[in-house]
Amino acid sequence: MQTGGDCRSAEDEVLQAVATMLFIAASSLLTVAHAQVAPTRSVRFVVPFAPGGGVDFTARILAQKLSDSWSQQVVVDNRPGAGGIIGTELVAKSPADGYTLLMGSIGSVSINPGLYRKLPYDPLRDFAPVTQIGFVPNIVVVHPSLPVKSIRELIALARAKPGALVYGTGGSGTSNHLSGELFKTMADVDIRHIPYKVGAQATSDLIGGQLSVMFDNFPTSLPHVRAGKLRPLAVTSAVRSSAAPEVPTVAESGLPGYEITGWVGVLAPAGTSKDTISMLHAEIAKVLKLSDLREKFANLGAEAGSSTPEQFAAFIQSEIAKWGRVIKAAGIEPT
Repeated sequence: MQTGGDCRSAEDEVLQAVATMLFIAASSLLTVAHAQVAPTRSVRFVVPFAPGGGVDFTARILAQKLSDSWSQQVVVDNRPGAGGIIGTELVAKSPADGYTLLMGSIGSVSINPGLYRKLPYDPLRDFAPVTQIGFVPNIVVVHPSLPVKSIRELIALARAKPGALVYGTGGSGTSNHLSGELFKTMADVDIRHIPYKVGAQATSDLIGGQLSVMFDNFPTSLPHVRAGKLRPLAVTSAVRSSAAPEVPTVAESGLPGYEITGWVGVLAPAGTSKDTISMLHAEIAKVLKLSDLREKFANLGAEAGSSTPEQFAAFIQSEIAKWGRVIKAAGIEPT
């Protein structure tokens, strides 16, 4: 026969067991609630530029790999216009659920804040950085009829004929434009700028001989270089590109210290949960390590590489300050 003390001891054990079970169940529910699994429907990558540029190419390569990883379609949605403002604003005002993401770049995220007095978005306030995905240099290319084969010869010709050479870009304030303006300043030459609505039109006119030179996106010009339609003079990055190692840098070709390197990264609308950001970062970082993706990036002249959301946020902030100073010093205004 159990005593009163024994009964209380048995009851206490039962209550403790029940409490433990409830704690485990609650913990499991919390884990499920906070865990982020792969998307359950299609994801949209908004590219705020026309198809065919460096941002578009890298977005499509990444989208395909994520589609394979998630078994969900990842759609590239090109929304060009106003120097990347239209597509960037669209993402800033989209639901913060991880299903609409921005393929951000040096132009739409870092340059525009210094170029426009009023933007319909704030890169620091309206977005949650996920990760960088790669760096893409520009390449200085000329029409084969132009009698120059190096940066030094281009500088000599520009000095001999002030204002006679013309370079085109996809618009004022783009990385291509800033590449050209930095070149003009450092080389002390007068080369006229013609902004186009999209960079592909400028490339087409360069191939047709209507332009003299371009500081073009590497992925856009590289096929034309390989086909012999354009002559490469130099890349704008600090080191040579593995996609065309025979092409020197601008810095080693007569302008020491010259460097402009474009970048591409993924951003989500502000308010996206930390768990969703962590899931996206982990998945993108994983596919960026795939050898075939890195090879495809390299063939475009791009270098694949990820960063943490915190590192990416700090990088964006430093880039905005850097290009703001350049734009102000050069007196660049949007067209």
